[in-house]
Amino acid sequence: MKLLDKYILKQFLSTFFFVVLILLAVISVIDMTDKMDKFAKAQLTSGQIFGYYLDFIPWIGSLVTPITIFIATVYVCSRMAGRTEVIAILSAGISFRRMMLPYFMGSFVIAILSFVLNGWIIPNSNKSKLAFEVQYLKNKYYYDKQNIHIQVGPDVYLYMKSYNNTNNTGYQFTLERFEDNKMIEKLTANRVEWDTTKKKWTLRDWRLHKIQSIFEKTSGPESTPGLETSKRVTVADSTKSGATMDTALVIHPKEFESDYRKYDGMTLNELNKYIKTLRSRGSTGIEVYEVERYTRYTSPFTIFILVFMGVIVSSRKSRGGTGLQIALGFLLSFIFILFFTLFRTFAENGSLPPQISVWIPNIIFGIISLVMYKYVPR
Repeated sequence: MKLLDKYILKQFLSTFFFVVLILLAVISVIDMTDKMDKFAKAQLTSGQIFGYYLDFIPWIGSLVTPITIFIATVYVCSRMAGRTEVIAILSAGISFRRMMLPYFMGSFVIAILSFVLNGWIIPNSNKSKLAFEVQYLKNKYYYDKQNIHIQVGPDVYLYMKSYNNTNNTGYQFTLERFEDNKMIEKLTANRVEWDTTKKKWTLRDWRLHKIQSIFEKTSGPESTPGLETSKRVTVADSTKSGATMDTALVIHPKEFESDYRKYDGMTLNELNKYIKTLRSRGSTGIEVYEVERYTRYTSPFTIFILVFMGVIVSSRKSRGGTGLQIALGFLLSFIFILFFTLFRTFAENGSLPPQISVWIPNIIFGIISLVMYKYVPR
């Protein structure tokens, strides 16, 4: 690594972390001021509040990283251009492409760090942050969905008319099992309750109906000799009932709790597993979790694109100083956030496939960066 690379890399990384710390301090103070009334109403101790912000700060830091690295790039590069350092570098025979190398080295370090943090470390800290917010900052959550249908296994379907998450009780419960598209078992109950001691569900006033059938081949009409049809013949039909029965279902009361930003508290492994579970059950709302998963994979590429664009827009010396270039950096940051939010909303509503929508802002800004690289004078 040359002396020039070390100089630019040091300036770039130090500016990035400094800007991140400044933004985290400002955002935390604003957030604390906004929530102080709720903290006082919940009678929280200073230790509880401090613990909440220990989890809150990394989460906010991960959100502002792409924009912060863009602003840091614009600031460092525009200062170098203002001091004619860029002109001196290019005059020494170093190409512009070579000059960008230390910026990409720094962005590579930050991209890897960001991917690991967003994929595994920050989601684990978000679990306690989300639990804190649901308990103390949000209104009490009541599960209000009706006519709940869940596929709990291959050819096994669960139905509840309603569910009360305050006492973990479901009403008008039905569990149906199919084989070859024919129902072979139906379990019903007036109520299903979660037993916290046994960690099982208890059925109240249950009734189990089993149907065992075979299919017999029958000859077709005389007018069509050789044609065979099948006829379903019931060989056993039994019904049992009782007052109570313990049973183990694959669902858990946690699935009926508040899903407020639930994906923030999932690691990439947990997110992939949860999406697979939702698909097997035929659930709706999978797009929200898919968008989050693909966003975590695309964020490192976002960092590279924004650094590339930042170097291009700020490498030319401006008569008005660095203020105009920094203002341009903020404007482009705002446009990127707008595009990202817009296409994320489209994906969550099902208007666009998630794996495509999260890439559209990167593709658009990548093309803009290449056009600027070719035509913007430096």
